[in-house]
Amino acid sequence: MKLSLFDYDLPKEFIAQRPLKERAASKMLVLEKDSGKINHDYFCNIKNYLDQKDIIVYNDTKVLKCRLAGKKKTTGADIECFVLNVRKERECIALLRPYKRLKVADMVQVGKHSFEVLEKIGQGKALIRFDKDPYLLFKELGEVPLPPYIKAKDIEEEKYQTIFAKKKGSCAAPTAGLHFTKEILQGLEEKNVMFASVTLDIGLDTFKPITDEEIEDHKIHSEYFYVSKEMSQRVEKTKKEEKKVFAVGTTTVRVLETLAQRNKTSEGGSGLTDLYIFPGFEFRVVDCLLTNFHLPKSSLLVMVSAFARREYLLDAYEEAKKNNYRFFSFGDCMLII
Repeated sequence: MKLSLFDYDLPKEFIAQRPLKERAASKMLVLEKDSGKINHDYFCNIKNYLDQKDIIVYNDTKVLKCRLAGKKKTTGADIECFVLNVRKERECIALLRPYKRLKVADMVQVGKHSFEVLEKIGQGKALIRFDKDPYLLFKELGEVPLPPYIKAKDIEEEKYQTIFAKKKGSCAAPTAGLHFTKEILQGLEEKNVMFASVTLDIGLDTFKPITDEEIEDHKIHSEYFYVSKEMSQRVEKTKKEEKKVFAVGTTTVRVLETLAQRNKTSEGGSGLTDLYIFPGFEFRVVDCLLTNFHLPKSSLLVMVSAFARREYLLDAYEEAKKNNYRFFSFGDCMLII
């Protein structure tokens, strides 16, 4: 399929620059995937779309404060370090800017500490080694790694963490989960809705647009995931009882369908997934999807177009613009049922 089929026009004023004061006050466009019918609602009414013993599956990853400001020791030039992956012995894969100013063995000062460039990988990425536990450095000096389309610099860390955030490891938030509050969860529990968690560490490549003319030629990035046996069995039990599985966000979809493809829906598992979901994909686990509005020509928009017909989805996006919905990470949401 042509990439141009997954494009749409979005004036900048639709891109949410800040979160709402009340998370659950976001608008919610409800799309029936089999008919294309659209309803407008608010997220605070989410429980009206779930029945007893339906299950909500969410991503419990926590965003690291992994953006660091440094200076090249020899010249004093400003260097931005965006840590993508923490490895053993203080080694990390990082995105460095400006990349061309750095070479192997260069040292970059970060506060009272520093890192060394061990290897340049390409596309702005490098293998680096800190002189201190990077997690401690994030806590001391790190900044929230907001997406590139958010220009505000004074967003508090908790505004970019979901209520489910538990396991540190992501460079971006699973933004569909940002709408949930304790009050929302309590209302769902009172309705006897079930819950299960998965973990998928979201990398910076989640924002990378598809550049291949044919979407099938795109090579998607790999991300680490983990699901316990207990959580997998909760989901499997829901399917056997013919109740619905509601996935909170595309990252959750990716984990659940990865397990299904590997025939481990009752076992759980961990590792890397490079599952690329595009139209024609057969969903084996997810019945309903809560998601935000995604960037044009992105792998996330392609994935959601596989869950609901592309034509229905893009019609819904146009309807959202007509009704002044807020787009992307801090924006409103869509429930596909």
